[in-house]
Amino acid sequence: MPISLPGPIAAYFAADQMDGGDIAQCFTEKATVVDERRAHTGRDAIRQWKADAAAAFSYTTDPFAIVEEGGHMIVTAHVAGNFPGSPVDLRYAFVLEDGKIARLQITP
Repeated sequence: MPISLPGPIAAYFAADQMDGGDIAQCFTEKATVVDERRAHTGRDAIRQWKADAAAAFSYTTDPFAIVEEGGHMIVTAHVAGNFPGSPVDLRYAFVLEDGKIARLQITP
């Protein structure tokens, strides 16, 4: 059953399922993404992070749960593709600010 996601989070997952090129626009200008213990700060760094991931791997992401926890919107998604450890369920911890994503941390 599909879940209802807040607008900025829905836009993030929609952009990620496309080519990922527009994903940086889902974020505030000074947003930070933490993935695989590496921080990417600012839209240019986020755009490069997503381009690097798209060049290295093909994957699909299927969000299936969302909860609010300590000021974060935590989305759990099933991610499957040609990366080591696939498939895996990942936690996406979003902090929203003014209709955009201010911070995203992705963890297993």
